[in-house]
Amino acid sequence: MIMANEARDHFERYFAEKMWVMIPAAFRDDDGLAQPPGVLRGFIEVLGRHAAHLRRSIDHRWDDEFIDLCSEWAVPYIGELVGTRLVSALNRRGRRVDVAKTIYYRRRKGTPRILEELIADISGWEGKVVEEFRRLGRMRHGLDPRPAPLAGRLTGTLPGGWADLRSTAGAELAGTSFDEFHHTPDFRRPRGRDGRYGIAKITFHLFRLPATRLDGVMPAAGPFPRTFTFDPSGRDIPLFIRRHRVDDRQRFDWEQWLTAREWELPSPMRCRVLGDAEYLITEAALTLLQPRLVAPGGLTPAAAAAAVDALRLFRGERFPNEDRMRTVISTIGVPAIFLPAIWNAFLADTLVEDCGKRALLPPPGKRWAIDPVLGRLRFLGGGATPRSLVGYHYGFSGPIGAGGHDRSDSVLTAATNPIQAGGAIQTTVAANPNFLPPAGVAEVGDCLTYSPIGNRNQITNLEFRSADRQRPYLQLTHNWRFTAAPNVEADLLLDGLWVGADNVSRALLLTGDFKTVTLRNMTLDPGGVDASGLPIQPVPLRVTGFVSVLRIDHSITGPILIDPAATIERLEITDSIVHGPPRVAPPNPIDPAIASLVGEVHVLRSTVFGDIDVPWLYASDTLITGFADVTNTQAGCFRFSAVLERRDPLNPLSDHSRVPHPYESHFLTDTAALFSSTLFGQPGYAQLAESAPEFLQRGAANGAEIGAFNSLLNPIKFDSLRAKVDEFAPFGLLPIYIFET
Repeated sequence: MIMANEARDHFERYFAEKMWVMIPAAFRDDDGLAQPPGVLRGFIEVLGRHAAHLRRSIDHRWDDEFIDLCSEWAVPYIGELVGTRLVSALNRRGRRVDVAKTIYYRRRKGTPRILEELIADISGWEGKVVEEFRRLGRMRHGLDPRPAPLAGRLTGTLPGGWADLRSTAGAELAGTSFDEFHHTPDFRRPRGRDGRYGIAKITFHLFRLPATRLDGVMPAAGPFPRTFTFDPSGRDIPLFIRRHRVDDRQRFDWEQWLTAREWELPSPMRCRVLGDAEYLITEAALTLLQPRLVAPGGLTPAAAAAAVDALRLFRGERFPNEDRMRTVISTIGVPAIFLPAIWNAFLADTLVEDCGKRALLPPPGKRWAIDPVLGRLRFLGGGATPRSLVGYHYGFSGPIGAGGHDRSDSVLTAATNPIQAGGAIQTTVAANPNFLPPAGVAEVGDCLTYSPIGNRNQITNLEFRSADRQRPYLQLTHNWRFTAAPNVEADLLLDGLWVGADNVSRALLLTGDFKTVTLRNMTLDPGGVDASGLPIQPVPLRVTGFVSVLRIDHSITGPILIDPAATIERLEITDSIVHGPPRVAPPNPIDPAIASLVGEVHVLRSTVFGDIDVPWLYASDTLITGFADVTNTQAGCFRFSAVLERRDPLNPLSDHSRVPHPYESHFLTDTAALFSSTLFGQPGYAQLAESAPEFLQRGAANGAEIGAFNSLLNPIKFDSLRAKVDEFAPFGLLPIYIFET
């Protein structure tokens, strides 16, 4: 917030102009005629910057007394006043929240609520804290809570009792943070999920992946008739549960805290969570039912009143599922209640608040069946299958690539050419309103699918982007070419678009002479497999002309290829994922993920799946899973990074990776188990696995992980959380940390 205000107040210019006017006109004229000119003006602008900084400090001095408004430098001083143990300065949000709530934590020290709140407060993740002594199969003590069904549920295992083998839902939850079974003590030292159950053990189940929302997405045709996939590219993806719990950004009464339930944590959605429904017949529901029964073609008013009076016998009764309630209500002998319109409305009125279906779905209906594990939906209604738009949440580690995350800082200029409603995007003026001009700002305002996409020639200064929190899918039917206008310094910016291909490999081509080309928050589909098992072709970025500077920022791309006759003077890749072709067994040739004959390549905080073959390289905090061949090893640097040691790990005489001036870097012998997933579209795509070596998880210059998600600072947040748990947990308890996502 402070930085945004500094960018908009224009104090530097104001004070510079004010001091410039105070200088005699003769000196101002001499400054313009001197060699070199503008020395005095430059000195005045330096003074103006210092004056602006001083003015902001004066304006902000009262805010610096409050932890929620103060500048970053003031946080340690306020923390000293309350005597807190500050966490890492890199974890800026966690440090500020820790200082703000230190007294609150101390007053409730040792309670499970504080330990669970620490997860979101310090790390920004979500989580569930479980006292493992409550999961022990044992005789109940008189001071234990009275045995009752878990969380008010009608099914499940009683605390301390034998497992209910009839409960398939309970079996599915075994071993998770919501395990309802009870166990014998495990005296081993905790290691992963082993050694958890004991009196002195407390487990922190951590959910690191955020759930991001998309609305108005055009689903793709599924593998079977009348089926669709939520993902517009046709992939099977798990739907995510959105973060339901109200946090400190939306409330100021911290006493409203409740422990997390399964449908409140950002995690892959299980079918049983989506179908988790219990019903409670209330007087309000019966009052609404009576007029529905007397609708045209229904019961007489007297018969409807009699039916409602009969249903009052079950008022306050809680039913574990729809079938049980239907069976009980059928005993009163009123078939009209089960008419689809009346029954669906009655289900919506009687659905209890604390169940997954209420939280995750709109009011009950019977038109669609949803498979959240595969991300598919099937039309159950009669007649023609409608092509409806869908909204859902997906999981991914961070704001890389096209997506529904916040991009308001980069979407600042007003759009000159709005594009919406799907369909074709044309580059010639026609009846189609979706026109992509050679200059200006074209903005796609929704998450629909667009195809075909026309080639854009005569580019001078073009920004083609999606609106904030939108992720349109552009499906190519040919190579998508951007050509710069001749004799101009052309600039091209692509932002927030997901570019895919039909069943043939397509490329994004850059031709002509560009001054700068920037891909920001872009996804050039790296390929995969759709729900029918057919291959999804990757979309490489190919340069066939001249580009002075090519920037790839917070993006996911396929291979980056520069033709032999083309030139990129400087290629900059930051906080991105470059996914090359899959590796093949030696000695078969391997196509690189990044290939260039000329120019400088700068790769910062990125992950490269595949080989690189470049003339000059500067890499920092970068993970390369393939072989690196850098021609000029006397210039550049390879710092705090990792690369595959040999082209063929089984052949000691094979080519070694050649990188310039390696510093605090590592040479890998195997990359088979480094990632949670290497399949684009999965929540754990490019996320380092727990089995990854320690030097990858903490080997970056800032102490965080090496690779594209370095800026998330996950290891530093985890260390901050452990430090605060040690401070506020009861003495003698052994904390156990399990990463659920």
